Amino acid sequence: MNETRSITILGSTGSIGCNTLDLIEANPDQWRVVALTANKNVAKLAEQARRVGAEHAVIADPDHYTALKEALAGSGIKVSAGPQALVDAAQEPADWVMAGIVGAAGLAPTLAAVKRGAMVGLANKECLVCAGDLVMKAVKECGATILPVDSEHNAIFQVFDFVRSEGVSKIILTASGGPFRTRPRHSLATVTPEEAVKHPNWAMGAKISIDSATMMNKGLELIEAYHLFPLPEDKIEILVHPQSVIHSMVEYVDGSVLAQLGSPDMRTPIAYSLAWPARMPAPVKRLDLAQISRLDFEAPDDTQFPALRMAREALRQGGFAPTILNAANEIAVAAFLDRRIGFLDITSVVEDCLAAFPHSEPDSLEGIYDMDARARAQADICIKALA
Repeated sequence: MNETRSITILGSTGSIGCNTLDLIEANPDQWRVVALTANKNVAKLAEQARRVGAEHAVIADPDHYTALKEALAGSGIKVSAGPQALVDAAQEPADWVMAGIVGAAGLAPTLAAVKRGAMVGLANKECLVCAGDLVMKAVKECGATILPVDSEHNAIFQVFDFVRSEGVSKIILTASGGPFRTRPRHSLATVTPEEAVKHPNWAMGAKISIDSATMMNKGLELIEAYHLFPLPEDKIEILVHPQSVIHSMVEYVDGSVLAQLGSPDMRTPIAYSLAWPARMPAPVKRLDLAQISRLDFEAPDDTQFPALRMAREALRQGGFAPTILNAANEIAVAAFLDRRIGFLDITSVVEDCLAAFPHSEPDSLEGIYDMDARARAQADICIKALA
């Protein structure tokens, strides 16, 4: 990188945001921080904003506006709050936007960044799951650049020949299998949230960790990959790879398979996205294949992990089905973390919600938000029925 870039980080206090700031602070002369946003973590947001000299700090929950204002008093940093303030932050003229807000809440600000033609590091897979057609249409119309930050999609992006995509026969998303890969399904009924968030390889937030344990994260990534790469659904394969060293692969028609490898550290795909099309140093552990000594692979078990089957079926059905899948999963995961339902109930709630709505097609962002709300309400009904 030879030029200074301006950046906005949507979701700066989460794991993606913190890792992004870690890389920026290691190369401070190359970045100017325009805006940082968070949901409710006032103390961390204020500390980050002061530390990197952000121009603007936004708290999504308007009830925390006064606390953030007081925490940044005298700093000269602009303070604002509320959902519209998130959208306004995304619309500020930063060269690069990290879309790191977890869940459907990140859709509107991410789409706002896309519509002004920004370079967007996409760490929020739900944007493409819930509104993939709308987002990718806006990308084309507005000249935005989507740089996938999820390690799997970032890996594919690095080795996918977009110029000669007819030479690609399939893409292979790798999955660690989560903490329960080898446990019998019947034994999962009594697992606790503490057990489920202990990912064997990655350090992630609670929601993403639970999605990894159910393998719903891989189902959502399947849908995201469908929108990111010019291949049909049946050319997207999922392969369990417990070591999380090969982050994904692309198979070509001549039999070649290109893979991107690296230590399981999110700073690698974030650094690739931040510096693209160049590369930048990242303070990550270097891969030692001799020390690892072996790489294992196995086909995923759809009976053990029904989320994979449901996600593929939702993608094939299209319309609002992926939106319903995502919304119901968010509510069910939250209920599990609150100990209101069991681990196996997560996917049963999602499946019940998918069956509760007739097939229809979204025609606007408002329509997607409406269905998202309806699916969340239906998930709450299903959860209460389990109590």
